[in-house]
Amino acid sequence: MRLRTFFLILLAVLGAWGVLLAQKPFKQYPGGEDGDIPLPPDYQKPAEWVSARLRYRDAFGRRFRGFRSEGAWATDYPLGDRHLIIGVQRLTRIHARSVEQTVELDGSDDLYNWPFLYAVEVGQWTIDEKEGAQLRDFLDRGGFLMVDDFHGLDQWEIFAEGIHQVYPDRQIEDLEASEPIFHILADVDPKVQVAGLAALYRGRTYEQASDPYPRWRAIYDGKKRIVVAICHNMDLGDAWEHSDEASYPADMAIVAHRALQNYAMYDLTH
Repeated sequence: MRLRTFFLILLAVLGAWGVLLAQKPFKQYPGGEDGDIPLPPDYQKPAEWVSARLRYRDAFGRRFRGFRSEGAWATDYPLGDRHLIIGVQRLTRIHARSVEQTVELDGSDDLYNWPFLYAVEVGQWTIDEKEGAQLRDFLDRGGFLMVDDFHGLDQWEIFAEGIHQVYPDRQIEDLEASEPIFHILADVDPKVQVAGLAALYRGRTYEQASDPYPRWRAIYDGKKRIVVAICHNMDLGDAWEHSDEASYPADMAIVAHRALQNYAMYDLTH
């Protein structure tokens, strides 16, 4: 009896240890657009919701702005993520961790610990068949992917090629204004184009003339759950990062934060 009890305890300890090993610790990459910024004092405090950022291989094999060690995935990183999280903390009752989690499609189990996955500049990503299979498995298990900050027809084609590795047989659909994801916590007006600073500096709301209109799109699973939320010809990351600046348009910041609140709640409830 004592031997059996010992083995049960041993198995429990090994199981717990395996879970700890599967979940990678937080790491702030120094090569993001914003550089190495100070961490919030509670960055190690657990929470019920964590925003994960996808670290992917750059389709063009180039370094970010030619002098940093990270690629396009690190655009608006990490300040965009921190402000994203502050918006969730202040404007909802979601218990959100104060820092993001950077994850990769590396075949490990770490991805499955972070069900809300955010990816930027996906008009520059590369997803191969193996990575696509892991991302598909993540989404089919209940994960949620939000993509943002890519523009025009050329970048759309690169994104579509990557997402085809994930779901080769599923259609990308335009979201109607009546789509429930736009109305879970706050109403989102999909006619508003959330512009990035690069566009605003040029006096316009779009970045690429080849497709100047905001595209709110999605991929659904077999139960009509959105698994990939697509924000094309928009830059919600810039809106979050600069929404506390008087020069950034308030109507765009409001749409960006409302969309995030709804997407985060959708992730937790669907």
